[in-house]
Amino acid sequence: MRAARDDRLDQTSERAADVIRGYSAEGFHRTATAVDRASADRLLALARATGAAPSLEPFELSRVDPIAQFVEIEGRRIDGLVMFDGTFTTADGVSGTLGSADRDRPIAFSRIPPNGEAALEKVRAASSHRAIVVATIGGRPGLCPVNAARFSRPFGPPVLQVAAEHADALARASQAGASVRVVAQAQRQQATAFNVVSTVAGTRRDLSPVCVMTPRSGWHANASERGGGLVCWLEAMRAAVSARAMRDLRFVASSGHELGHLGLHGYLDRNPTLARDAFAWVHLGANIGASTGDVGMTVSDAALAAAARRALAGQRLDGIRQSTAAQVAGEAATISQQGGRFVSFIGQNAWFHNPRDLWPDAVDVNAVARFARAVSDLTVALANTTHP
Repeated sequence: MRAARDDRLDQTSERAADVIRGYSAEGFHRTATAVDRASADRLLALARATGAAPSLEPFELSRVDPIAQFVEIEGRRIDGLVMFDGTFTTADGVSGTLGSADRDRPIAFSRIPPNGEAALEKVRAASSHRAIVVATIGGRPGLCPVNAARFSRPFGPPVLQVAAEHADALARASQAGASVRVVAQAQRQQATAFNVVSTVAGTRRDLSPVCVMTPRSGWHANASERGGGLVCWLEAMRAAVSARAMRDLRFVASSGHELGHLGLHGYLDRNPTLARDAFAWVHLGANIGASTGDVGMTVSDAALAAAARRALAGQRLDGIRQSTAAQVAGEAATISQQGGRFVSFIGQNAWFHNPRDLWPDAVDVNAVARFARAVSDLTVALANTTHP
């Protein structure tokens, strides 16, 4: 029996390596770009290989295309990235003295972690500055962009994000009140992005479905940020096809994650009561099986927590930390806001939003495989549950 389990884990590890290796090689997974479309097509083929019948489901957006993005300081140019849910400058940019966000200077400087949307939003909302320069401080050096949570409702002054290694020089310039020029020029144009979706029919159509979701877009190659979730999503689909469970199983791998979860909102717009009416949602969030950090679990209720822990224990993952439902993040937060039940897995990762989040160094493929098997067991168990 142990040998059979080990063989299955080895096979899952081999599939996981293939999925994440290919995903990492695709390039910058920004929503509605050529890479994003190619990635959707590849995921569609991988989903078909499980025996399911997936399809591409489009949604529209006003894509941001950066043009010129840099700050000039004392004759030095530092390249950066515009904030996608802010306003933009012209080609001439904005000039003035630099100071900390609490100073009355035309251009503000701040340090923000890559998951610091809320902190940055406070700076922007309270700001009278003409522009803001943000050094993104991640677990490793590099430009680690902040998600554009307000993408559909842009606000505040132009924001330029720069890599952490420039933070000290900018801090010194801020203290000295140095003159700088910020160019955060971009344009918007209509574009189409795609979710990959599938339904595996159950034997009891009178029962509400179980939904399994994972984001598939983001900043840079994001091999460990998104790769583990994609593997778990595919393995759960493979298990669902084989299981012929009682409940329908609905799968969505959404683009638009870094833009206020646009893809999930598009999916829910097509299925307006699904968030609340589904029996449960399994959310496969960031950094599952990353080579640094760990994975946590957030659940909406005790019954789902017990089911998840049983599945995790079967793969020796029963020591996972658990957060309260009030701390839910990512796409699961949208489900929670709409009154749905959920199990959410999200991890920590030193390479989060980093340009070097690449295969193989950022990924622990054996950990990914164990989580994938646990998620598969959980998904099938929920689909075969008839009581709340």
